[in-house]
Amino acid sequence: MQNDSRPPLAWVGPSDDFPPSQQAWTDEHGANGLLAVGSSLTTELLIKAYGRGVFPWSSSAEPVLWWTPNPRMVLPVAHFRCHRSIRQAARQFAQEGLVIHFDQDFGEVMSACAEPRKDEAGTWITDNIRRAYLGLHDLGLAHCVGLYQGQRLLAGLYFVNLGAMVFGESMFTRVSNGSKVCLAALVHACRQAGVALIDCQQETSHLASLGASPMARADFEQHLKQTVEANPISWPISACDWSALTHPVASHG
Repeated sequence: MQNDSRPPLAWVGPSDDFPPSQQAWTDEHGANGLLAVGSSLTTELLIKAYGRGVFPWSSSAEPVLWWTPNPRMVLPVAHFRCHRSIRQAARQFAQEGLVIHFDQDFGEVMSACAEPRKDEAGTWITDNIRRAYLGLHDLGLAHCVGLYQGQRLLAGLYFVNLGAMVFGESMFTRVSNGSKVCLAALVHACRQAGVALIDCQQETSHLASLGASPMARADFEQHLKQTVEANPISWPISACDWSALTHPVASHG
């Protein structure tokens, strides 16, 4: 039964501001963090949203839904658990001649992330999402990490970067532990760049096993204010150094 006590949602157009996060729905309303709804999904609106800690997440059959959950799942870079299985996979990939690249083919990584998963009927990475995030990539504000065997993409992830803040979006893998190794490569690059926190958006047991934990939305928003206006990051262009991912010193779990 629908909860009739749910407050109305603000409608956000291309030039509109987002309402205060305190107006977002809660668990009591059946959708923790749902803040606004709209029909537009532009690159400019995405930049505005991420600067406020808001992100889009909806199916192709729905209007654009904007979210800001409380609490927010985040991965403190210093707390990342590079488990033995991840290090072993990285060693195996290195021995097999696989390589990790940043920004080799952003569109291909997004397309792979959009492929239907087991037991899932569809994807939230719609054509509108693809166009908007490709626009972010063209502006140097969205990036990807990919695991390659020659020219074949085996695993990867993509993320948004504003200043010294990284927002993880989606990942995929076609080989065991592939996406975890890509995440380890991103964590290593974040350490090198002085990034303290990776936003994971939604709480899952998988992310928790890698060191992610919930953060109060007010604290997350305060962290954003301190980081999104920082100098832009120059992400690695060449292949990731496997030794950074296979040495026990790099592990925090």
